[in-house]
Amino acid sequence: MVTVKQVEDDNLVSKGAIPEQLKCPRFCFRDIRIPLYRFSSQSLLDDSPFEGHVCITEDEQSALDSLLLAQWEDKMWKGVLRYDVTTSEIKVIFGRRKFIAQLNEELGMDYVPKPEADKICGQGNLSEFQWTKHQEEFLFYVASGEMAIPELIPSAAMPDGAVLIIINEIPVEYGHVFLVPCGSDSLAQVLDAKSLEMVARFAVEINNCSFRLFYDCPTAGTSHRYFEACYFPSPLPVELAPVDTFFHEGQRGMRISTVTDFPIKTLLFESNKKFKRMVEVLVEICYQLQEKSIPYNLLISDCGKKIFLFLQMQNMANSGTLSAWECGGYFLFQSRSEFDQATEETMLNKLRDVSLDDEGFQVVKELCCSIADKFAA
Repeated sequence: MVTVKQVEDDNLVSKGAIPEQLKCPRFCFRDIRIPLYRFSSQSLLDDSPFEGHVCITEDEQSALDSLLLAQWEDKMWKGVLRYDVTTSEIKVIFGRRKFIAQLNEELGMDYVPKPEADKICGQGNLSEFQWTKHQEEFLFYVASGEMAIPELIPSAAMPDGAVLIIINEIPVEYGHVFLVPCGSDSLAQVLDAKSLEMVARFAVEINNCSFRLFYDCPTAGTSHRYFEACYFPSPLPVELAPVDTFFHEGQRGMRISTVTDFPIKTLLFESNKKFKRMVEVLVEICYQLQEKSIPYNLLISDCGKKIFLFLQMQNMANSGTLSAWECGGYFLFQSRSEFDQATEETMLNKLRDVSLDDEGFQVVKELCCSIADKFAA
């Protein structure tokens, strides 16, 4: 147990609606006081061996995991959520891949913010009434700390470099939240190492194997970077797929592998040591992908030990891209008929249609090796 010091329009849904408050630069949150969880000064992302970090059992729940679930469940009982996600029907689609399908008839287009509100918010001109009405959705901040053990401050203003945890009122799974970096560069359209490191550390300190983090590369209409996270009771199909390692720094170094026998081109990043450097390598890779207009998604799983990189390409017939959890093999349906008729072949085709082609994938693998070698030098 970790000690914490207490201080005073499609039937197959591709992506959830982005709440209004995520589109407002820096959110005008400076004056909002909510709980603050400060990490300890000792980080598992440092150069200490990472293989010794093992997900703990539910009976030994970590302090951060307990805080997140307590806050989320409190909001759930207070009626903040639009519906009870625990009543959604879930099934494993018949076939070798074990794709997962969820029927969520409540996840409708009525929840998408109106364009006028988006435009106002994107310009950062929200009135006090417009942004304060979302305070009930804010759970807590997480930030770096200087103490030997984590600190939980019951009420605090947003510190520099914090990550804001916001409940998703239209959840996909239990515990669904947004993690929003609030630093001075948080409006940048490129993923930065500090944000990814903070979010990865969040996964490490949650220390729950059911907890997974997602990131979708920004689109043209996105004015703020954010991550999503929720709890999945079973492994996602991509986590069960075999891998073939093509870059390995040694027993305790970084490994980059191809996820084989999977319909969308996917890479797996792992590191038993020097995890922070792996984050820097991955951020540089993502930057280069964005420069080459290659859409990508990230999945952080296994208590932060594994980061999957999904590689997509813009389909001329359909300019949309899939969400990270879809890339991982988890699909949402709004229609009972579509849910009942879902087949493995349909899901395979959906993933193949957006996947980067073989030639592009080889270029990305060579890029990964080049960047990893540069950081290792």
